[in-house]
Amino acid sequence: MSQSLIRAISARKNQFGIGFYNRCTYSRQFHSQWQIIAPILCKHSSSVRPRNGFCSVSSNGVIDTNLSSDGNTIDIEDDVSCKKPKVVYKKPIDFTKIDAKLLPTVMIIGRPNVGKSALYNRLIRRREALVYNTPDDHVTRDIREGIAKLGGLRFNVLDSAGIETEVSSGTILGRTTTMTANVLARTQFAILIIDVRAGLHPLDLEVGKWLRKHAPQIKPIVVMNKSESIGDSLAEVSSEALALGFGEPTAISAETGLGMTALYELLRPLLEDYMVEKLNDSCSQDDVPSDENLSDEIDESKLPLQLAIVGRPNVGKSTLLNSLLEEERVLVGPEAGLTRDAVRVQFEFQDRTVYLVDTAGWLERTDRDKGPASLSIMQSRKSLMRAHVIALVLDAEEIIKAQCSMKHSEVVIARRAVEEGRGLVVIVNKMDRLKGKQHSEMYKKIKEAVPIEVQTVIPQITGIPVVFISALEGRGRLQVMTEVIDTYKRWCSRLSTGRLNRWLIKVMSRHSWKDSASQPKIKFFTQVKARPPTFVAFVSGKTQLLESDIRFLTRSLKEDFDLGGIPIRIIQRAVARTAPKTSGGGGSGSGTGRSSGGRVVKKTNSDKRTVSV
Repeated sequence: MSQSLIRAISARKNQFGIGFYNRCTYSRQFHSQWQIIAPILCKHSSSVRPRNGFCSVSSNGVIDTNLSSDGNTIDIEDDVSCKKPKVVYKKPIDFTKIDAKLLPTVMIIGRPNVGKSALYNRLIRRREALVYNTPDDHVTRDIREGIAKLGGLRFNVLDSAGIETEVSSGTILGRTTTMTANVLARTQFAILIIDVRAGLHPLDLEVGKWLRKHAPQIKPIVVMNKSESIGDSLAEVSSEALALGFGEPTAISAETGLGMTALYELLRPLLEDYMVEKLNDSCSQDDVPSDENLSDEIDESKLPLQLAIVGRPNVGKSTLLNSLLEEERVLVGPEAGLTRDAVRVQFEFQDRTVYLVDTAGWLERTDRDKGPASLSIMQSRKSLMRAHVIALVLDAEEIIKAQCSMKHSEVVIARRAVEEGRGLVVIVNKMDRLKGKQHSEMYKKIKEAVPIEVQTVIPQITGIPVVFISALEGRGRLQVMTEVIDTYKRWCSRLSTGRLNRWLIKVMSRHSWKDSASQPKIKFFTQVKARPPTFVAFVSGKTQLLESDIRFLTRSLKEDFDLGGIPIRIIQRAVARTAPKTSGGGGSGSGTGRSSGGRVVKKTNSDKRTVSV
C-alpha cells in the first residue's frame, strides 16, 4: 500500500504539482497522518507542501501553510530525522486565539494620581480598579492584574501603585514601590503615564530614573493622560516629555478613550514580535493536544475555582493570600484597612486553576464612610457575589478577648454567602499567638468551641469545615486549600435520578410523619442543577411538604451523600392527580375524565412551587 501511495503522489506531482491527500490547516488529523506518511516520503527525499488549502509535493523538506488551527500564520518544517514537523509562527498574530498564560505582560507605571487605574479600567473594559480623586492620598496600593482588550490585541495588564522614590522603606509608599519593582522585573513591557495638565513634573523625571535602574531592559511607551481638554499646550508638554529619554509621547484620555487607536498602533508591533519569538520557542510536536483531552463532557469540578478571602479588617487576609502563593504578592502590614482594591490573582494548585481574591476588610457601611473606604466596602460585597467558595477568616486573639467566635459583621458575611448559594470554609488565623504552655489550655478550648459555635450561628449548613492556621508562619496552608477544593467538589456534585429515587424510598420510610393519612407523596425526585446542588421534588396532589420535611430531606442528603459545608436547595412542584377511568370512555387521550356523578372533570397542571434554602 505504501508503494502505491508513493506512486500516486509522484504522478500527481508530475502532472499538476498538487497532491490531494488532505486539507492542509495544521490540525491533529494532519499531524497524525503526517506521522504515517513522512517516513515513507523521506525515503524519496520529498515532503508535502500545502498550497491553497491542498498539499503539494516538494523536495526541499519544508512545508509552509497559510493558517494554523488557531488562525495564526505558521510554517511547518520537517526536522533532520524526518520524524516530526516543526511549527514556525509568522506575523500577523491573532491574539484572541492565544492561551492567556502565553500572553505578554504590560505594566502601567507613573507617579501618584496620573490616571493609571483609569487606563487599566479602559483596557480591561470593566470598572474593577478603584478610581477616586485624592491629591493627598494614594488609592491604589496593590498590583492588580487583568486581560487587556485593545482592538485585536490581548495582553496581561498590571495596574501599579504610584511610585515615589524619595520615601523611607518602612512607610506604605516605600513598601508599595519595592513591590512594584519586584513585579516589574518579570514584566516585558511598560506604559509610563504623565499628567498633561500638570506638565512634566519633577517626580516624572524621578520615575524615569527609577525605571532605568530597576528595569533597564524595558523601554516604556510614554503617554500623556487627561488630554481631552488640552489645546495649544499639548505640543509644549509633548516637547517637555522628550526629556524623559523614552521617545515621543502619545496623547490619550483614559476617561474618554481618546488616543486608544494611537496606543494600539504603538503596542501591536512590539507585542507581535514578542509573541512570534515566544510561540516559536515553546512550540513543538508535543504541543499538539491529544485526543484524550477532546471529550465533549466537561467535569464542572475541574473548572477554574473562584475563592474569595473575606473577613473584618486586620485579621490576616492579605497574609493568607501571600502564604498560599508563597510570595509577597499583596501589601501587608500592621495598619488596619491597608487593602483597598479587591486583588485577583491566578495560581495553580494540584493541576487546578484557582483565582484568589483578596478583599478589603468587611465593615458595615455608614454615612461616615466616604471616598475610597466606601468604594472598598462595595467592591468586597461584589467579590463575594462572584466567588464560588468563601474563605471567612477569623482572628484567634479577638476570639479570646470577645469570648465569642463570630462578631456581627462576620455572621453577616457567612449568612450572605449561604443566601447566595456559595460554599463556606471558616479559617481561624493567628494561632501562633497561642503558643507556649501558658496558652495551651486556651488553644484547646478554641479548637473545641469554634466549630460548635459556627454551626450554631449558621444552622442552614451542616458540616462547615473549620481550619486553624498561622498565615504568618505558613502553617495550615495545604490544609486550607484541601478543604477549599473538597468544598468546591461537593458544590459542583451531581447525583443521578435513579440513585436519588432509590435513596428517596429508603429515607421516606424512616421519616416519622405525624399523620400518615395526610402524608404527602413524592412521586419523583431529581437534581436539576449543580453549583449549588438544586433538587426538585414532584409532590402528588395539592399537598405541600412542610418546612420540617424540607429540613429532613436536606439533612438526609448531606449525611447520605457527603454534601456538608454547602447550601442545598429543594424546589417543590405539585403534580395533578389523574381522574379514574369509567366505562363511559374518557380515555387518556381525551384530556377529560368522568366522576361517579357524571360530571366532566378537566385535567389541569398546577405550577405551584416552594423554594427552600
